[in-house]
Amino acid sequence: MVDADQTFVIVGGGLAGAKAAETLRAEGFNGRVILICDERDHPYERPPLSKGYLLGKEERDSVFVHEPAWYAQNDVELHLGQTVDAIDRTARTVRFGDDGTLVHYDKLLLVTGAEPRRLDIPGTDLVGVHHLRRLAHSERLKQVLAALGRDNGHLVIAGAGWIGLEIAAAAREYGAEVTVVEPEQTALHGVLGPELGEIFAELHRERGVRFHFGARLTEITGHDGLVLAALTDDGEEHPAHDVLAAIGAAPRTGLAEAAGLEIADRAHGGGIAVDEHLRTSDPDIYAAGDVAAFPHPLFGTRLRVEHWANALNGGPAAARAMLGRGTTYDRVPYFFSDQYDVGLEYSGWAPPGTYDQVVIRGDASKREFIAFWVKERRVLAGMNVNVWDVTDPIQQLIRTGVQVDTEALADPHVPLDSLVP
Repeated sequence: MVDADQTFVIVGGGLAGAKAAETLRAEGFNGRVILICDERDHPYERPPLSKGYLLGKEERDSVFVHEPAWYAQNDVELHLGQTVDAIDRTARTVRFGDDGTLVHYDKLLLVTGAEPRRLDIPGTDLVGVHHLRRLAHSERLKQVLAALGRDNGHLVIAGAGWIGLEIAAAAREYGAEVTVVEPEQTALHGVLGPELGEIFAELHRERGVRFHFGARLTEITGHDGLVLAALTDDGEEHPAHDVLAAIGAAPRTGLAEAAGLEIADRAHGGGIAVDEHLRTSDPDIYAAGDVAAFPHPLFGTRLRVEHWANALNGGPAAARAMLGRGTTYDRVPYFFSDQYDVGLEYSGWAPPGTYDQVVIRGDASKREFIAFWVKERRVLAGMNVNVWDVTDPIQQLIRTGVQVDTEALADPHVPLDSLVP
């Protein structure tokens, strides 16, 4: 039973936390809602940081989840620029890191997100070494890219994942010279596998991006605190004025670990282990968004999903579970990306080794196609590239697990809806 005397605390002020607070009020919770954010900015969405806002096509105010006045209007106690450094599960309190203030909770939601992985090489203390995770990072990077474009400067990017490629596209639109260093043999290998990664590598090559595959950065050299070059483990030296580390993100589990909550193993993303209702090993503590590793019934494994849609949907799902109204959290993973004149949407989960074939519908050479990752004639994932309004049937194919005729799947004249039972 939930009543007006209860206090729900949310630690983490990103999209998941803000949407959880919104859902608690929308579902009629009249108790105390406390939202603690370690940034001084109001909760915001992250996709614009590597897309529209970075390119100067979206205003700063457009990234925020709510208007600043929304929190007071909905009686949400928002603590900006505050950290939580301890959870006492017995007393059911969280402790603020700056002054030791203790706040009681009846239910606690951890949406602490993830942090960029750091390059563990000499030279990362130089001024021109960057990461992208926060609004302040994007604001700084926007200035950097504009200066590089103006001065014909060089940007070296470590990592050919989604963030690395989106920044490469933005940098080229600003006019900067770009080199991407990636230890795999093609771009996006960990998500798309070798079959599709080369399509995106070629997209960037056509725009002047240079790739150096099969190599890792070993050192960033500089002078008077400024970057001069980036060295790789095969002896190459790449001129650079700035370096961006885009080598993935690590879940921020330190608070949960110190509190003795169960943590998923690294093979399953290493986040906070939760059940199908996003509840942790403590029945009064929940987790959602980038930091949560949840059992997915469709894929038969525990997943930790770092994409926007997981925060958008996971925060509200956790809020409903805190209210005792939870259902199984089984959203099909979804993300989108924009690079130059190419837009795409990806649904599902099919890392290399989980599928036995990739089926292409459309013309991949024109970058107008749908790719399906298939195992035993069942669709595990689908990606539509410059083809729109097909996400629903793609997700239905994934969710139903129906065996499909792969020739029909590849035929653009066969409606996707007709393949769904």
